[in-house]
Amino acid sequence: MEKPSGKVTVREATIDLLRRLDMTTVFGNPGSTELPFLSNWPNDFRYVLGLQEASVVAMADGYARATGRAAFCNLHSAAGVGHALGSVFTAFRNQAPLVISAGQQARSLLPLQPFLGATEAANFPKPYVKWSCEPARAEDVPAALAQAYYIAMQRPRGPTFVSVPMDDWDRETLQTVPRTVSQDSAPDPMLIDKLAATLQKAKRPVIVIGPEIDDEGAADQAVTLAEALGAPVWVSPFSSRASFPELHPNFAGFLPAAPQAISATLSEYDVVVVLGAPVFTFHVVGDCPLFRGDVSLFQITGDGAAAAASPIGTGIVGSVRLSLAALLQQLPVGKRNTTLTPRPRDIPLARDPIPAAYLLHAIAKSMPADTILVEEAPSHRPLMHRYLPIATPGNFFTMASGGLGYGLPAAVGVALARPGRRVVCLIGDGSLMYSIQALWTAAQLKLPVSVIVINNSGYGAMRSFMQTLNVQSTPGIDLPGIDPARIAEGFECSAARVTEAAGLEKALAEALSQNGPSLLDVIVDPDVPKLY
Repeated sequence: MEKPSGKVTVREATIDLLRRLDMTTVFGNPGSTELPFLSNWPNDFRYVLGLQEASVVAMADGYARATGRAAFCNLHSAAGVGHALGSVFTAFRNQAPLVISAGQQARSLLPLQPFLGATEAANFPKPYVKWSCEPARAEDVPAALAQAYYIAMQRPRGPTFVSVPMDDWDRETLQTVPRTVSQDSAPDPMLIDKLAATLQKAKRPVIVIGPEIDDEGAADQAVTLAEALGAPVWVSPFSSRASFPELHPNFAGFLPAAPQAISATLSEYDVVVVLGAPVFTFHVVGDCPLFRGDVSLFQITGDGAAAAASPIGTGIVGSVRLSLAALLQQLPVGKRNTTLTPRPRDIPLARDPIPAAYLLHAIAKSMPADTILVEEAPSHRPLMHRYLPIATPGNFFTMASGGLGYGLPAAVGVALARPGRRVVCLIGDGSLMYSIQALWTAAQLKLPVSVIVINNSGYGAMRSFMQTLNVQSTPGIDLPGIDPARIAEGFECSAARVTEAAGLEKALAEALSQNGPSLLDVIVDPDVPKLY
């Protein structure tokens, strides 16, 4: 790469750096402290405007995960970063590579506690960014952004943060030359040998699949391993991506985030291989006898902290893609028969009010095969797993954090990352209200995003947990008086509401065939099943 010479402004050096790093799509919501950066915006850059900073970060998150590249996000000073923190937390849990910049008041004003000034700006988003700084000198801004990019892209990937005082952009500096920095680490060969030897002796091996498999594009390797071992494959609790084809005969199902249930499932096997996931993600308390058993467990992950946190087993830290390549070289090639019994796929009955199961079954029948699904309907996720299987890895995204507000703006980011593909955003009515303004961006950009609202007039997950925790009555659960279709029309988005099963098929067909975005509000039975 040709080395630039001579001095340029910090802004010019930054624009050149972003261009060379392929970060010419910038997600933002501007304020006064960002104007010097945005002045004379280059024609080859795309600025994606979101109407609230949490949505801006979630859009960038969806875009980064769908492209596999770091996304650049520009926020407004302290208040804007504060608005965005929920989505920053989600991006951290999603391992989404983001470079987040935020404006800061002029350096000359900072000692005077100025309006919009951020106190300890670099510490504000911690601990949910991998790295953050406010450069000591204006001249250091481009180099800091380059460092933020390399750290964001190293596994485990995640968001980074750079605060830039507004008077830095016109200062002179030298251009920053992009470098090649490795993103993956190789596994310990001795531990791979140990795992291969253990698997060759195993009588009842099982595989647990997590989101790192999809992130690294290693789903085909996971299928090859499962077939070679004749092993059933379970998906890790709250996996935020689809990493194994759910119609494959070795696919066993989804592990719940409950200690006793996980223990009961995995205790049936003599060797457990966890690929690209934390070993145990719990959502409720309980005893896990597996911790005291004699099961042999191996975890392969690029996340050293996740490996260190596991209470049992052997942790192999390194790229799952590189690890599987090394492991498969030592295992017999071919398919071993498995005794897995295919899961029954019943057809839910149509009735009124519309059962959520029937809606999900109808969506599965209506969606084109290459549709990408972005989901944020926590109370209906077990039903989604049952009636809306994801046949192709790479076509499903949700949040790993449990924080609401991700789904709709993430769907916008995914649609921008995968042009020409239909994106379905499956979302609850409670979740929708966290980030409804993202519909405006979808409408302005005419994105093929079909938003399907599972409207049970409340926070369904809370209704479910009331059963789990044996809570009889609480305030703040019901959400009457919300009409998502009318709100969507206010954003100039095509919208409709369905209240009867008889009209569902036609409404879905129309929602999935719009040239731009659409919203379909489906009123469903408010009863939700117990999650655990």
